[in-house]
This record gives sequence, C-alpha cells and structure tokens, in this order.
Amino acid sequence: MSDAPPPGSHRGDAATGAAPPGPRVILDEQGRAAPRLDFGWEQAVVPVAPPPAPRRWSGLGRLAAGAGVLVLGLSALDAANFVAAQFERGAALGWVTLGVVLAGFGLIASAGWAEMRGLLRLRSVDRARAAFARGDLEAARTEVIRWAAGVEEAAAIQPALREARSLEELRGLLSAPLRSLESQASTLGRNAAVQAFSVTAISPSPGLDALVFAWRGVRLVRQVAALHGIRPGIAATAALLRRTLFDAATVAATDIAVDAAARALLTNPLLEKVAGEAAAGAVAARRMLRLARAAAEACRVFPPG
Repeated sequence: MSDAPPPGSHRGDAATGAAPPGPRVILDEQGRAAPRLDFGWEQAVVPVAPPPAPRRWSGLGRLAAGAGVLVLGLSALDAANFVAAQFERGAALGWVTLGVVLAGFGLIASAGWAEMRGLLRLRSVDRARAAFARGDLEAARTEVIRWAAGVEEAAAIQPALREARSLEELRGLLSAPLRSLESQASTLGRNAAVQAFSVTAISPSPGLDALVFAWRGVRLVRQVAALHGIRPGIAATAALLRRTLFDAATVAATDIAVDAAARALLTNPLLEKVAGEAAAGAVAARRMLRLARAAAEACRVFPPG
C-alpha cells in the first residue's frame, strides 16, 4: 500500500507522526491548497461606508451666481464699449476713461476676493473641527497648519505641528495659543460690555438701544474672528452670527426673566425707572460677554473640552 496521507490531511513528522505546528491547510483531491471560502462575514461585521455624496449648488446659490454673472458681465461689456467710444473721441479721454473703469472693477474684484478669503478661512476651520471629530490625523494636521499660518500667536509652532504624531499632541500644541486668543476675546467682550452698559443706561429709546447693541455685537464678532485669523466679510460675518444665534437666544430668554424680576421688586416709580435702566444695562453687558465667548468657540479649530 502507498504511504501517502489521504487527501485533506497533513503529513506527520517522520519520527513522531505528530502534525507540524502552524495553521492547518485543507488540500483538494490533487493535493493542492483548496481555495478560501468567503462568506462576506467581514463586510457584515465592519461594513464599508459609502462614499460621500457630492455637494451640489442649491437653487438660491445658482440664482445668485447667475445674477452676479449677468450684472458683472453686462457691466463689463458696456464699460468696454464706452471706453472704445471714448478712444474714438480722443486718446487722452479714452485713457482717462479706461483708468476709471479699471479702478472701479479692481475695487469690486478686491472686495470679492476679501469675501471669498473670509469664507475660505471659515471653511478651513470647519474642516479642521470635522477632522478632529472623526479622528483623521492627516486632515487635521493639514488644516491646523494652514490655520496657524494666519494667526500670530500660533505662527511660531508650525514646525512642531508638522511633526505631531497624534491628535492629542496637536491639541496640546494648540492649547497655549488658544488660551491666549480666548483671553484676548474676553478682553474685547468686556470692552464691548462696558460700552453697551453705558449706551443702554443713558439712551432714551429702546429702539436706539437695540440698534446700538446690534451694531456693537456685529463689530465684536468680527473682532473675535480677526483674532483667530478670519477676517470676515459680509457673508462670513453672517455665517458666524448664525452659529452664535442659539446661544444668544438662550441668554436673551434668561435676561428677560431677570429684568422682569428686577422691575417687579420695586414699586416706587422713580426707583423702578432707575433700577430698570440699570438692569437693562447689565443685561446688555452680559449679552456682550456671552457673545464674545460664543464667537471665540465658533472660531476654534477644534471644539473645547
């Protein structure tokens, strides 16, 4: 009889007859390794995430873009025809007209670039926060280095950021610059709070109080954003204000209750008037402080805590 082992079994050790160490290999009838059976269990246990859906323009975005192209395009064509007509009348008049047109369109282009730059910086902060949230070290490091290049307090740590090997190390390197930025934002908030308290206390009209508070609040948000390397235009400022809207609404509800309680405790009309104005000023100051804190949190490259 042949000494060959039956199919599917292992040849034993020559001396002891024991199976060799290591994983068992299943053989087919010809003595070759049988193909691996794949039941798709790995996909069932760890499913592959579908690719993210491509971002599309909304209808309002396409409408605004189309209107902008028409307005700027037709204006440019009209200006070019006007410049050509002026050159036909005289060279000097044509050159002067061309200079005026180039200066005007140059200012429009610079304003558009400033708006775009503010939005891009804000989107970079959003991408960094998303990368920290999902644990993507490479994306977080890239966005953090780009952010640090525009912030004076963080510019010196760019080489260390490039050498960071974990998200915890990135957070540790950014902790000192972010603390400095939060301190400066708190200072801006206190200055705005003092101004809001003073204006509200002496203003004769609640409508004027609201206008002054709105103007000072928008200016405060822009100042805090500039500290974090975001020099927002109109669109970026609106985006930052939208992010702080929920916090501002929560604080406003609390402040209304405090103001009503302060007025209800006093029955004398004169005391009620004085206390009411003081309470309104204190409420406005508190709102400014909270607005500065919320704006600083919205501009951080990773969420606090």
